[in-house]
Amino acid sequence: MNEEGKKKNFNFFKRTEGIKSKDFEKGYKKYESKAREYFNDKEKVKDLFNNAKQKAETNKDALEEVAEKLQLLLAALQAWFKGTYKEIPKKSIIIIIASIIYFVSPVDLIPDMIPGFGYIDDAAVIAFVIKQIAEDLEKFKLWKETNNDWNTDEAYTK
Repeated sequence: MNEEGKKKNFNFFKRTEGIKSKDFEKGYKKYESKAREYFNDKEKVKDLFNNAKQKAETNKDALEEVAEKLQLLLAALQAWFKGTYKEIPKKSIIIIIASIIYFVSPVDLIPDMIPGFGYIDDAAVIAFVIKQIAEDLEKFKLWKETNNDWNTDEAYTK
């Protein structure tokens, strides 16, 4: 990582010092039961995916420090709801859905409308989720690399 990247990551975590990691975990957990409902309705998941993709694109500057991780979660979710990747466990999909519901919610631990701070909690939740399902995401990344014909834009519908 270059010096600028290290500085950005340091600044990001410096801004979260007043918030405990269990606050992020608790914030995420309250979305888990809603995620279970979504799991059984792929149209709802598709709408959620589209909303998250749009929000990520609209706020890419604010999310730059976690954009790659968010894109990985969205790609895994998309591959699952399209049925092109079936190896990811149900628990991991529910965790991904919960984090994406959290991400699209404008009013969460730190409301998104607070300039400079509104996406800190979203980024922390994304980082928490990546850590929780790292092994499954590594398997997905390998699958994605070996399936060159899989297109992430294909399922994105406006």
